[in-house]
Amino acid sequence: MHRSLHPECPDLLRLGPNRFEAALRAEAVAVKEEQKAVRDQYLDLARQEDEQEEGKGVTRRRFFVGAAATTTALATSQFITTQASFAATPTGTLIHVFLYGGADGLSLFAPMNDPVLQRVRPSFTLAENTSIPLERGFGLNESFAPLKKYLDAGQLAFIPAVSDRRLDRSHFAATDICQLGGLPAETGGMGWLTNLADKLGPGTAFRAIGIGSTLPRSLVGGGGALALSNVGALNVNGDGKFKQPTVDAIKTLFTGVNHPIESPVRAGIDALTLAQKLAQEGYTPANDVRYTGVGNAFKELAQLIKGGANVRIATVGMGGWDTHEGQGTRGGYVARHFGELATGMASFFDDLGPDLASNVTIMVSSEFGRRVAENGSGTDHGHGGGVVVLSGKKLAGKVIGTWNGTGTLVNGDLPEMNNMFSVFGSVAQGRFGLTNAEVGLIFPRQTYTPLKVYA
Repeated sequence: MHRSLHPECPDLLRLGPNRFEAALRAEAVAVKEEQKAVRDQYLDLARQEDEQEEGKGVTRRRFFVGAAATTTALATSQFITTQASFAATPTGTLIHVFLYGGADGLSLFAPMNDPVLQRVRPSFTLAENTSIPLERGFGLNESFAPLKKYLDAGQLAFIPAVSDRRLDRSHFAATDICQLGGLPAETGGMGWLTNLADKLGPGTAFRAIGIGSTLPRSLVGGGGALALSNVGALNVNGDGKFKQPTVDAIKTLFTGVNHPIESPVRAGIDALTLAQKLAQEGYTPANDVRYTGVGNAFKELAQLIKGGANVRIATVGMGGWDTHEGQGTRGGYVARHFGELATGMASFFDDLGPDLASNVTIMVSSEFGRRVAENGSGTDHGHGGGVVVLSGKKLAGKVIGTWNGTGTLVNGDLPEMNNMFSVFGSVAQGRFGLTNAEVGLIFPRQTYTPLKVYA
């Protein structure tokens, strides 16, 4: 072996910007040279070693020793969390949009000419002459007009009075419960979407992603979710000129090693390669679609889905829903905010086109709703929020679930008529074809009651 590749040699730094990166490349070169001469012999020895060590765990390659082994482990740590193989996703994609702050569902869709609403929230009732008719006496805020063609096609639905007895009026506590699928002690700190991803089995490195700089609580607790602010953000850290040599070195070190680490590293490399390819190609939405505001998060998802990333579960967060004042249902702040959401969702489905959109379901929810009565210029924390479903699969109706009216309020709130986790589970069940028992495992210590969401 040439001495310039030895970690103790002064000219090692010719291989990288620092000793860490240089040692990684030196190890890769050493492995590559060794494999040329003794690959078959090594594989036979590895097989014998596995047989001898059966029941004791798989040992590492014997030439991964000393500082070079440590360097390799550190350098590949960003890939090892991708515990999934690159595979197809035949059952489609579920996107959970979470509205942070407690969105007022009654400002989006509500029974028309309701005497209780007219009495206690006169400023925030929906205008009869401009609202979009739904069914069962409900109307829809005109701000959702960008999605009307999907409503008319039976692909947009609304579920009223959605809550859970565990929820209180604290943003932080309620958000945790909503995203974990129960109390932290009940869930072991595992997000409900993490549990769902586990039930769906292996997928690509993009099987579970959160659009943003950090993962939401719904995707915590597992090792397979990625947080991406944009497609190009998935990259190797460090100086640009050394990124590809680093990837090549890691790929060389973990190819044909007969070790459990090989699969997740390969998945990470595949994901990185695809992300770099998509980023380099750029993205032009179909049919002159324009993305603005929260729509830019959907644009990243469209690029991944159309690029073949096989996204199975994704999350999008949207803030600004804590409307204690200046709410303005009729053309004011909250209407504009709902309009931004509707425009983003419509652009996304338009961009995907009917074929790809047929495999996608978007579910929109918030940590809680608002009180039925207005406080003067806004609404305060309450219960009985609303859930919105947009799906490529035809839905069971425009207004889904139980609605018992506004005649009996609980402490000024809509009571729980549709359990939040049964709603979440039913949306996921219909999207992925799960059994009741499988959905039950996603929400520990809860009683799952299926709701007919899809036609």
